[in-house]
Amino acid sequence: MTSLIRNAIGERERTFLTLTENDIIQLFDRWNKSLQTGNPDKVADNYAEDAILLPTRSNIPRTNRQEICNYFEHFLKQKPVAIVKMRVIRLSRYSAMDSGLYTFTLSQNGKLIEIPARYTFEYELINGQWLIVGHHSSIMPE
Repeated sequence: MTSLIRNAIGERERTFLTLTENDIIQLFDRWNKSLQTGNPDKVADNYAEDAILLPTRSNIPRTNRQEICNYFEHFLKQKPVAIVKMRVIRLSRYSAMDSGLYTFTLSQNGKLIEIPARYTFEYELINGQWLIVGHHSSIMPE
């Protein structure tokens, strides 16, 4: 079993959270719009260098920019668009979490399909920018 330990304080900025729930919604929208560029580097720009991505359509955890780009290089070929169906946003002093349900519309073999999934995004302020430090997405079991 591989275990990666991240220092939550580390080099992160320790300023008090000034985000609102609407700001978190905009961070999700920024990520979703980056998917629509088709460019994995643009998507990876939303993630911290040491972020973890537990992706929807892969069993492999991604723990650095190269691995995150690799996942999105393949996933973006399906032209994903996410629509949030339900969410809960939690704000703390140094981070924010957006968890809920979304549906991906994907293009497969010339047809549009919908994939309902659960998600959690955790954001932290890093070098003056709110970035994803943790992202879990999984297909709904039923």
